[in-house]
Amino acid sequence: MLIGFFETLRRAGVPVSLKELMDLLAGLQQQLVFADMDEFYYLSRAILVKDEKHFDRFDRAFGAYFKELNDLEGLLEALIPDEWLRKAFERELSDEDKARIESLGGLEKLIEEFKKRLEEQKGRHEGGNKWIGTGGTSPFGNAGYHPEGIRVGGESKNKKAAKVWERREFANLDDTVELGTRNIKVALRRLRRFARTGAADELDLDDTITSTARNAGLLDIKMVPERHNAVKLLLFLDVGGSMDPHIRLCEELFSAARSEFKHLEYFYFHNFIYESVWRNNLRRHQERVLVADVLHKYPQDYRVVFVGDASMSPYEIVQPGGSVEHWNQESGEMAVRRLLHTYEKAIWLNPLPRQEWGWTQSVGMVRQIMEDRMFPLSISGLEQAMARLAR
Repeated sequence: MLIGFFETLRRAGVPVSLKELMDLLAGLQQQLVFADMDEFYYLSRAILVKDEKHFDRFDRAFGAYFKELNDLEGLLEALIPDEWLRKAFERELSDEDKARIESLGGLEKLIEEFKKRLEEQKGRHEGGNKWIGTGGTSPFGNAGYHPEGIRVGGESKNKKAAKVWERREFANLDDTVELGTRNIKVALRRLRRFARTGAADELDLDDTITSTARNAGLLDIKMVPERHNAVKLLLFLDVGGSMDPHIRLCEELFSAARSEFKHLEYFYFHNFIYESVWRNNLRRHQERVLVADVLHKYPQDYRVVFVGDASMSPYEIVQPGGSVEHWNQESGEMAVRRLLHTYEKAIWLNPLPRQEWGWTQSVGMVRQIMEDRMFPLSISGLEQAMARLAR
């Protein structure tokens, strides 16, 4: 039965391996769950899924495979091995429960009837007075009203349990859908290089234990500086014009970057970078920062991220005076190449889907300037971009 579930996951695009399937079987043999679909869902997801971006695919595959429970007997046999069925029942039943089930002929008779109904039942059941399921007055199942019986999964609260795998709470984590602040943070965390800086005000537990042991048990506390992400980032954001439809996405990226990077500097530009950029869009014409000053102020160990759709007239990239806002003495290409010469680790994030890049000549020109270091602003694209910056 679990082989079919395993194959369903593989077809759904969840990268599970035979080793993980064997781990799941071992977990069932160790009695980590007992005839409870919700517990089985959490256990199987924890073992089989190694990246949260695949949670939604797992939920869809799980729901599709188990929705009708066409193989209820096989499922319960996997969750309730014969060798420990009796022990599990005895452990769950109190002395009062054991006295009550005497009306059915004792525990032996109850277990025998339980197995008999498993063989007869062909699907999921809810309500009624005979089959194993939820609600109703059957002596087997959960959330029902029969005074003597065996609870199979769930909680005895007389209410229908919500199936978490049908809620699809992780839909926004799939790398094929639009980004959100939370999943942007997850992707940005791939660009981390921790270093200990500042005062020694954090307990070093391992060193404290080792030092105390060497000191014949006399407590010897060791402190270390707090760890911080040492990566430094320069963020250049395109604003206005064709970027207006992507405002919310850029806001989420900016919010996530500010929370993930202690050393973050950001600037704005319109369409393409020329001799100057700015930090306040309300005073963009009065308070501008020269690109030359950026190069002198921030050292070469900074990473650079450009964010823009790269959609413009080709003249705006290669011609002096090509800017639509002012007369630029040198081409935007020269300004960007000067940045790339100083900051070797740089990438360009494009909010347009990759399949649309070929529609605009300027996108291809920017890709060429960036030496093909342009990535779509999606979860998978952001992960690839962070991996490139981390080299």
